[in-house]
Order: sequence, then structure tokens, then C-alpha cells
Amino acid sequence: MKRISGLILVFLLLAGCVSGGAWASQSAANTNSARLHTELAGLYFERNQMGIALSETDLAIRADRNYAPAYSMRGLIHMALHEDKEADEAFQHGLHLDGADSEAHNNYGWFLCQRGKHSESITHFIAAVKNPLYTTPERAYLNAGLCSQKAGNTADAEDFLGRALSLQPALPQALLAMAEIRFAKGDYPAAKKYFTNFAQHTELLTAAQLWLAIRIERKLGDRNAEASYGLQLRKYYPDASETQSLMNGE
Repeated sequence: MKRISGLILVFLLLAGCVSGGAWASQSAANTNSARLHTELAGLYFERNQMGIALSETDLAIRADRNYAPAYSMRGLIHMALHEDKEADEAFQHGLHLDGADSEAHNNYGWFLCQRGKHSESITHFIAAVKNPLYTTPERAYLNAGLCSQKAGNTADAEDFLGRALSLQPALPQALLAMAEIRFAKGDYPAAKKYFTNFAQHTELLTAAQLWLAIRIERKLGDRNAEASYGLQLRKYYPDASETQSLMNGE
């Protein structure tokens, strides 16, 4: 009788192991499916196919409702669609599932910055870079710098942008923002240095960027460089407001 009871116990333990193994295997498959659908959502998002991208996040969440990156991706899509309530809920839910997700903090921070909640956004950018496993901290520093610049916090903007450039010296957006800040402060040589580095990594300058270059060279008294940028502005953007300002001698 004891021998039979022992055999039954062993059988039940083995059955439990098999069942547990099957559950773990299915769970891993679900998470993998969620990851793939989230990556597809990202590809459609980049192509501006928002409806399909949103459907892919639905499939990702259906596969694994605890897969945090799917909610962050969903937040970005709703943000692009100007569906702020849905975007905010998605970002917050993703961070509730994984509060250490640096990319989610960075994305949510950018959403808050774009909606004028500058101080709240900085909190999330800082949370992103605190994670030593975050592979692109320069992005969060850049966003913190741009958001601080937008809020008029020049000192903080320079600090964050400087940190971004220390990690990635050729980061175009950071170089341009630093050129704008230094120009506004009257530090024209530094403004030129940052703008020149920025231009080296940019194929075609916008009208606003060319107008900044013209004003920098004008302050430095380099008429040849000023004329060169002016020629580009008139050639590529004849109808731009910056071109009109140039023609009017402003």
C-alpha cells in the first residue's frame, strides 16, 4: 500500500513538472509573439501607417497583456494621432508594468514635453538615464535639453545637451540647439563652431537653419560666408519667410 502511494506521489510530481514546463513554454511563446507584433507596430509607425500599427499593438497585448513595450508603442501611436488621453493611459500602464523601462520613460517624457508639461517630462528623462542598462542615454539627454530650451531654461538645456554631446559628439539636433543657445547669448564664435559641426552632418539645411547661419556670420563679420548661406536660402527657399527677411535687409 505504501509502495502504491509512493508511486502515485511520484506520478503527480512528474505530471506537475510536465504541466509547469508546458506553461513556461507557452508563456515564452506568448511574450515572443508580443515582441514581434510590437516590432511590426514600430515599422508601420515609422511608415505613418497608424491604423495598422495600432492593430499590431492590439495583437501584441492580446498575446501578452503584461508586455510593457507594447503599451509604450501604443502611446506613441496615440500621441501621433493627437489622442492624448489614450496616449497618456498607455504610457502610464506600460510604466506601471515595468518602471525600469528607459525607452518608455523617454517616450513618455517626450509626450509630456510636447504637451507643455516640461517639468514632468524632465523627471522621466532623468529616470531613463539612471538605468545603467539603457543603451542610448544620449537620446534622453537630448530630449531633456530640447525640452528645457523650449521652456526657457537655458542653463539646464546647455547642461543636458552637453551631456548628450559627450556621449555622441556628432548628434545633429544637439549641435543645432547649442548653436541656437549660444547665438541667443551673444557667444557668436561658439555658435558658429556648433553650427558648422551640425552642417557637416546635414545634407540639406532648412530655411530656418540657413537664416541662423546668416545671422551668425553677419555678427562675426564674415561677408563671404554670409553671402554663401544667403545664396542657398534664396535658391532653395525663395518663398520662405526667412528669405523675405533677408531680402528686406533684416
